[in-house]
Amino acid sequence: MSSAVIQLLVLAGIAVFLILRLRSVLGTREGFEKPPVSVQSDRRRNDRPEFEVIEGGPDRDIVDHVPDGSESARDLAAMKLAEPGFGVGEFLEGARGAYEMILMAFENGDLSDVRQFLAPDVAEAFQEVIDARREQGLTVHASFVGLRELDLAEARYDRESSRGEMTVRYVSELTSVVKDSEGRIVEGDPNEIRRQKDVWTFSRIMGSDDPNWQLAATGG
Repeated sequence: MSSAVIQLLVLAGIAVFLILRLRSVLGTREGFEKPPVSVQSDRRRNDRPEFEVIEGGPDRDIVDHVPDGSESARDLAAMKLAEPGFGVGEFLEGARGAYEMILMAFENGDLSDVRQFLAPDVAEAFQEVIDARREQGLTVHASFVGLRELDLAEARYDRESSRGEMTVRYVSELTSVVKDSEGRIVEGDPNEIRRQKDVWTFSRIMGSDDPNWQLAATGG
């Protein structure tokens, strides 16, 4: 066998070895292949953000409860600037629980557990009614059935004093009877559920260390 034929066989063997080696490292491609993307176009694609963020939209925590652009909406935004942790939705959840707690304390004639949530003049007015009942020998027996409606009627913020005011409209259902000193019912029906409407205004200094809102005014 001539030396030229031997060289060709050696070169062919080396070529076969290299092909097998490349296939083991890179794998094989089968079926339709997309054309390669140039480095320049790939860089342009990767430089673009995958999601487009739009800022400056309305605060849903505000406009879900009061009209966008209203005076109440502007005052709520100012409250949030004064106290970044303040949330309208969270306030209303607290106002829901406070309503039942305060209303039942007043009906049952004992304000001791809720006095911290009452402004001094409101606490005084409530206590006068409770004392007048006792003097007449009357007692109220009430049961809270449930809250049918709750909505934020108005919000106000005094930038000079940092005082915020939230007026909440309630529609509740309860049973209530008034009994005299001998236990006779003089008003109401224990089996009748009556609907009651209240408009309460809560007040607080925004940004203060005391997180409690106080009931500052009541209405119907």
